[in-house]
Amino acid sequence: MKPEKFSDWLKQSLLFISRDPIVWVSYTLLMGVLLVLGRVSPALGIFLAVVCLFVGVGIAKYIDMKSSEQPVSLGYAINKSLPLAILAATIIVLCWFVFMVMVNIFSGEPEKIGQFFFYWQLTPENLNRQTSREIASWIYGYANITLIFTLLMMTTFASWFTHSLMLFKDYSWSAAKETGNELMSKHQNALYKLLGFVFLEAVLCASVTPLLTPVLYMLTSTLMYISYKNVH
Repeated sequence: MKPEKFSDWLKQSLLFISRDPIVWVSYTLLMGVLLVLGRVSPALGIFLAVVCLFVGVGIAKYIDMKSSEQPVSLGYAINKSLPLAILAATIIVLCWFVFMVMVNIFSGEPEKIGQFFFYWQLTPENLNRQTSREIASWIYGYANITLIFTLLMMTTFASWFTHSLMLFKDYSWSAAKETGNELMSKHQNALYKLLGFVFLEAVLCASVTPLLTPVLYMLTSTLMYISYKNVH
């Protein structure tokens, strides 16, 4: 099998948007609204961010199948993607919570542990910032950290392709991890460039272009699907 190129994946992903821009853009806008909830409850925000990321992979599959002989409905694609997305999001939230508990205990601030589940930050003081970019950077900053953390966890304890194999091929976690790691080793160079690209964009979205955070999430979901489709 010829090694894949990241540039080809990115080009295909960008062209993929034009196949159903209404669905792609609508889901991106929905994510933009849902991610605001992270400033009410960090736990809920992280949970919704991870769910949106992995459901986006299923939506990319839906867009791809619209022109096939066996198209599926958007509702079917979302419902099929949700269980695995919810499971992944729950694991990420638990890992984040454990880490936060340890930090707060060692820093002598255990009273802040409860703020992980509810911490209303949409106050006039926080919203009264100089520019819309500063407001967006404050609102979506955690989402960019969540994206980096999720991809690091996924590639460290599973593989880049594990989720797609479980979603589209009904693999068990162990089988998907083993197969995914084999695929990663064959296309290591392309995957390192892909992850570097996403991490760099996440850093830029956290400070320079925060309003593009939902776009980055949907683009990452599309890249996950396109890369899986090309190697499997």
